[in-house]
Amino acid sequence: MNTSVANEPQQNADADETIGAHAELLSAQLQALSQAMFPPTSQKTLRRFTSGEAARLMRVSDSTLRKMTLAGEGPQPETTSNGRRLYTLGQINEIRALLASGTRGREATDFIPHRRGTEHLQVIAVTNFKGGSGKTTTSAHLAQYLALQGYRVLAIDLDPQASLSALLGVLPETDVGANETLYAAIRYDEGRKSLKDVVRKTYFDGLDLVPGNLELMEFEHTTPRALMDGTKSGDGIFFARIASALDEVADDYDVVVLDCPPQLGFLTLSGLCAATSMVVTVHPQMLDVASMSQFLLMTRDLLGVVRDAGGRLQYDFIRYLLTRYEPQDGPQTKVAALLRNLFGDHVLTNAMVKSAAVSDAGLTKQTLYEIGRENLTRSTYDRAMEALDAVNGEIEHLMKAAWGRP
Repeated sequence: MNTSVANEPQQNADADETIGAHAELLSAQLQALSQAMFPPTSQKTLRRFTSGEAARLMRVSDSTLRKMTLAGEGPQPETTSNGRRLYTLGQINEIRALLASGTRGREATDFIPHRRGTEHLQVIAVTNFKGGSGKTTTSAHLAQYLALQGYRVLAIDLDPQASLSALLGVLPETDVGANETLYAAIRYDEGRKSLKDVVRKTYFDGLDLVPGNLELMEFEHTTPRALMDGTKSGDGIFFARIASALDEVADDYDVVVLDCPPQLGFLTLSGLCAATSMVVTVHPQMLDVASMSQFLLMTRDLLGVVRDAGGRLQYDFIRYLLTRYEPQDGPQTKVAALLRNLFGDHVLTNAMVKSAAVSDAGLTKQTLYEIGRENLTRSTYDRAMEALDAVNGEIEHLMKAAWGRP
């Protein structure tokens, strides 16, 4: 028997009943698949890194790590039967601290790049009006890249669909309860919590998460009522609430990555007002570019209203990132050239190329930084990683420039 036909609602059913039945079917199937891949008793873990990978992350030679191991300095790696040394990310960060304390002829920030002195918290909003532009994939890889470099990173899922949360090992339907999203820290009533109470540690050392789920939609519903009532709750109206929440945890992080929802609602506007920088993802096709044009026009108008109301709008940088880019595709290269001619340096020099490696990793809710070179075709993996590191390295460079670092 065909299950989909057997479970199909009657043709004369109301739309809400039909949609509800489909939602329940799909939700049940997704939970079953999720439990098959990630049983409730299991938790996502991060692979270990070879000594060569660890050395590259710390910008030292492999021989330096080998000498430290032989001398008993720092955490000892796991050694495989064939003599390979494997390090956890936590061990890599411990070694960074050890290297920074000795400096070894280099600046301590070369090993531990935490912000210092007057360097402000970097809040990078990754956004686009159109779904499917690679926004969440970009957010996840950027957050993980920065954590791998030694920064203290907070990822915040502003999207009620919560794909970023799922990528980082938190299932929105089963792992996130009531008042456990960002909404808990920005709501208008007595249920409000400190953001510190909502932040979760992840399996990725140095990367924390504020998860999302459908509860975030409550902010879209309650904000109009608050505006009508003149509610300010002592810390500004809606556009200042995320910034106020971030103030509570600012000392604990160097960078915050905001994965914004694909629409310009109150949540997105509050996120954009909290941001110090913005990365707009765009798939280089004319329909996507036309959609981005509408997004930019609407953003200009809405942020203009916010500024007139006293909102702070000062960005260190605004950049457009070409995603799912196919350099051999003639129409895409023309669109890419158009954007570069129009926006110049505001388009990131590096693009995230379309890659089967990213898609294959996503099938198991993983990123390229997690999956490891041995699990994919090496040439495909290497090309994707080269593009990914180039994009994220360029954003890191902009971040350092905003701090005034050489």
